[in-house]
Amino acid sequence: MKHLGKILIGATVVAGLVGGGIWYAQQRAAQDPEKRYKLATIEKADVTQTVSANGTLNPVVLISVGTQVSGTVRKLFVDFNDKVKKGQALLELDDALVAASERQSAASVVNAQAALDLAQANEARLKQLFAQEYISKQEYDQAQQALKSARAQLALARAQNERDRANVNFTVIRSPVDGVVIDRVVDIGQTVAASFQTPTLIKIAQDLSEMRIDTSFAEADIGNIREGQKARFTVDAFPSRSFVGDVQQIRLNPTNTQNVVTYNVRINVANPDQQLLPGMTAYVNIGVQKREGALLVPNAALRYKPAEGGDKKGDAGAKPPGGMGPGADGGPPKAGTGGGKGKKRDGQSGTVYVLAGGEIKPVSVQLGITDNRNTEVLGGELKEGDRVVTGENGSTDKKPSSVGMRMF
Repeated sequence: MKHLGKILIGATVVAGLVGGGIWYAQQRAAQDPEKRYKLATIEKADVTQTVSANGTLNPVVLISVGTQVSGTVRKLFVDFNDKVKKGQALLELDDALVAASERQSAASVVNAQAALDLAQANEARLKQLFAQEYISKQEYDQAQQALKSARAQLALARAQNERDRANVNFTVIRSPVDGVVIDRVVDIGQTVAASFQTPTLIKIAQDLSEMRIDTSFAEADIGNIREGQKARFTVDAFPSRSFVGDVQQIRLNPTNTQNVVTYNVRINVANPDQQLLPGMTAYVNIGVQKREGALLVPNAALRYKPAEGGDKKGDAGAKPPGGMGPGADGGPPKAGTGGGKGKKRDGQSGTVYVLAGGEIKPVSVQLGITDNRNTEVLGGELKEGDRVVTGENGSTDKKPSSVGMRMF
């Protein structure tokens, strides 16, 4: 029994030593910056700052074809997606009422012509009688007035007849341009009424090989946008393809929605293969500034701050230059303090943590433009080839587990 007890004690001691070794190795690994932190190397590259907004694709010319006369749709000659030519018949309305009005006005023309012929004959007779002094000047003047009135009545009757004939022609709705039908609002048998507002019957896009994007940019971005700038955009229908357009116009009419001011920006887009369709949502990016060969720092490095209450032994993630603590309260450095130098942060400065000598230390940098992934470095102690911290590995966030054996 004593021999067995010694064996158990010896095994327990060995297990404790092994567990302690494992724990010590885990602790050393946790303190190794190469394994604890996610690092990125500072490099020089081109960077382009963009502004973004959503917009809608529309045809350059979209015509809403209406009607000037009321009636019931009797015939339809086109449908959705049909290509039409200028002057081509699109639909026809029932012309019973307008045709009756045209016949009535035509009869009025005949009546007015007869009245004019009679007035001309009377005027000619009274003119001869007046020359022979058989009638007074007043009677002759009345005959002239009747002749002029008959001529006016004939002109009025002819004008009314021309109007009615035009209305008869208007019962056949024709295309005003060459294009393609993108919408048809009416069907056969439907009654349309032309009143103060012309009803829309058919919508025709003149040319789908040229499109435009109507989008709204915030007032903070509009100052960097200029006519002629290139714009790139994507659509949900082709998520892996990028399209290019040009800024055509910045409209001066602002829109204020819940105290947010936006401006409409119109972008021209070539659509030779006609893959882009009216109504598609476009996600637009306009490059407003570009730098070539700029020193770039990842945005993740600018966002990174060491965890509060980090390792006090050589964990340089918590020690700025000069041996000062991370902050007055022992927490992480305040944003934009520049490692305890008391600089007040503005919109163009930041702090990154650089790995040097097995430790990390905060470095203040002056920032330029950004493409939302990397930011241009304009000044500071950061240089090409430096390694900056962009985060911590998830495995180091967990405390090392203790040995799963109880020591006696």
